Amino acid sequence: MYTDETLSCVDCNSPFVFTSGEQQFFASKGFQNKPNRCPDCRAARKQQRSASGGGGGYGGGARTGNGGGAGGGSREMFVTTCSQCGQTAEVPFQPRGDKPVYCRDCFQSRTAYR
Repeated sequence: MYTDETLSCVDCNSPFVFTSGEQQFFASKGFQNKPNRCPDCRAARKQQRSASGGGGGYGGGARTGNGGGAGGGSREMFVTTCSQCGQTAEVPFQPRGDKPVYCRDCFQSRTAYR
């Protein structure tokens, strides 16, 4: 079903092969587009992003921290109000509003999570 395809890199203009195995992998992940960069340019771009601390492009919400991302950076934190004590809390996820969110102290005091 898939056959090797030669593509041109948008960064260095060199040709590279998009193998049938890579095409199957892309399809299994639901990716719609073919890669635009050769493996060397992809690796260089990934290295550049991790060195600059660039994380993902998450939208919305009040946030603190530096965005992190893969590479050991700090985790993205969201500011919210604790459902138990009413004080400000920082949590590592975007609260949706349909479930209670607790500050560190209230969360640790809950016996269900010990």
